[in-house]
Amino acid sequence: MALLSLGLLLLAIFLGFFRHMNTGLLAIGFALILGRLSGISDKEIISGFNYSLFMILLGVTYLFSLAQLNGSLELLAKKVVALAGKHTFMIPIVIYVFSVVLSALGPGTVPTMAIMMVFSMALAAEMGINPAMLSALSVLGASGGGVSPLAATGIIGINLCAGFGLTGIEKPFLMNGILSSTVYATIVYIMLGGYKLHSDKVISQKDLPSFKRNQIITLIGIAVMVVLVLFYKVNVGLTGFAVAMVLSFLHVADEGEAIKRIPWGTLLLITGVGVLMHIIIKLGGIKLLSEALASIMTPATAVTIMGITSGIMSWFSSTSGVVMPTLIPTIPEVLSKLGETGPMLELEMATAITMISNTAGISPLSTGGALALAAYSSAANASPQLQHRLFIRMFAISALGVVILSVLAYFGLYRMLL
Repeated sequence: MALLSLGLLLLAIFLGFFRHMNTGLLAIGFALILGRLSGISDKEIISGFNYSLFMILLGVTYLFSLAQLNGSLELLAKKVVALAGKHTFMIPIVIYVFSVVLSALGPGTVPTMAIMMVFSMALAAEMGINPAMLSALSVLGASGGGVSPLAATGIIGINLCAGFGLTGIEKPFLMNGILSSTVYATIVYIMLGGYKLHSDKVISQKDLPSFKRNQIITLIGIAVMVVLVLFYKVNVGLTGFAVAMVLSFLHVADEGEAIKRIPWGTLLLITGVGVLMHIIIKLGGIKLLSEALASIMTPATAVTIMGITSGIMSWFSSTSGVVMPTLIPTIPEVLSKLGETGPMLELEMATAITMISNTAGISPLSTGGALALAAYSSAANASPQLQHRLFIRMFAISALGVVILSVLAYFGLYRMLL
């Protein structure tokens, strides 16, 4: 049954990618089949749905749906990039840094990429900047900040690690994530000639509109949420709901439209896969996967092999919805098979899985790369030939990132700040 459970997980991933079905919904269906075949009760199957995680993600995504709807975050991004002025070579750096900060404050990886891609790809088309570079830096920035305890990917990673007893990792998890993204962002910036950028077209602050009443209120609300969560340790999901309640009362954006914009498919994907993973763990599937991975590892190569595995998986499935829930729970078992234990090693491996799979998201086969390709194609009215070249270039950057970060993991990249 352990092998069958892993087979059904792979089938869910395969159908999700090739048939464009929601992997989470498939996972729930497969969980029922496994439960019936193995004598697990319906009640036990349902207990695998992580209600706490669902509430956290729902509260955060609802709040940032309101913020995205009234344009407050998009305008803030434009104003920040305009700070570069005539120093065009600074624009990619500003985009990266702002993506990190914005993502870390709560929107998380995918919403931040969606916000930044529309703007950065329009900027690339207008100013003649390499779109592959700006898209990669947007993805990397959103990914680095996205492991914040305020953001979805960070929340998921922290919850998964807590599942096997690794707690109190919020700060080192975030710092390691930012370090990983910054290392590869620097390589991309240099490799694609960001330091040589020059353009006569400059974005000026005076050309941008002032923040409107609703946008100012929204940004204040987000700041309040950050303070409550970071300094008063209030649950991030409940805080998101509370701030969103006030913003809705003040009519900063259309509440009904904001509810429609909540990424329900993503929420169902993440929690649905969790239901199946609960059954897989009970049936020994994770132990079997751990043993298989451990059989090809040594203590020196463990983090590297985990990183490469997560990167390849991320080309075909969601990082936070599939890759992290599949691989992070295997960490204690893998390390014990190798005769290695300890929270530092567990955190090192968890960070490698999270960040290398996020880096793979630069690929147009993944969400970040797909958003970039679509946005640039529209902004630049790109020909099919240009779209194809950009596709190849972005996939190459993605693959190179997986390789470079996995090699650096071998030399201790993910334990530098531990």
